[in-house]
Amino acid sequence: MHMRKKKWARPELAGCPYYAAFPEDKRGQWRKCFPAQPHLHLELGCGKGVGTAACALHNPDTGLVAVDISDDVLGDARRNAELAFGGRPVNNLFLAKLDISYIEHFFGPDDQVERIYLPFSNPWPRRRHAKRRLTHPRQLMQYRTFMAPEGEIYFKTDDLPFFQASLEYFEACGFETVYLTHDLHASGFTPNYVTEHEAHFSALGLPIHFGIFRMLPGTFVPDSMRFGMPDEDEPEEEDSSEAVDGAV
Repeated sequence: MHMRKKKWARPELAGCPYYAAFPEDKRGQWRKCFPAQPHLHLELGCGKGVGTAACALHNPDTGLVAVDISDDVLGDARRNAELAFGGRPVNNLFLAKLDISYIEHFFGPDDQVERIYLPFSNPWPRRRHAKRRLTHPRQLMQYRTFMAPEGEIYFKTDDLPFFQASLEYFEACGFETVYLTHDLHASGFTPNYVTEHEAHFSALGLPIHFGIFRMLPGTFVPDSMRFGMPDEDEPEEEDSSEAVDGAV
């Protein structure tokens, strides 16, 4: 489904000190946005930011950059952050509008991101669209360029085929599995910051698949033929993805 337009979102974001659209100038400079926080985490596809706000609130020593392509859902994320912080300054969260397909334009080696959250990403179930997945090798190899040594990816979804395919992607791109469950809410894993989509799927009785994947040192070259990775000169299809709410 498509998010309806919210006339208030862009004006509110324009006045938000912790928001920027396509912030290429912050590449390699993200840690400077959080001078009081020694840790830097990144959430890709934050959507309405229900879990994002809780994560930022309960981890004051961590700078969290939450990314989405939609101003409308980022407007909701800002409101949810303000609500969660209850009038206190939101000083460890930054909302960024950008296209995750080109994440290397916005994050660089000096950023040393320690953790990436991938919550309820679009599964792109059609085979020809698989390369758009945020766990696809063409994305994972980009993440490796700006992650800290032994950085981790937290990934959760209700879609089992997407999760199973992603396990192959992580292995091919040099990530080891350090935790895995096919029923997150029954596993006892904490902390888990529940997203709007997660609450909805859980209420329907659907199990949540979750894993933590640690980046291994070394050089990894995933099989481009096996995973359908495009050549650099191959034109991109028009992206019709919709934003999905989520954060671990």
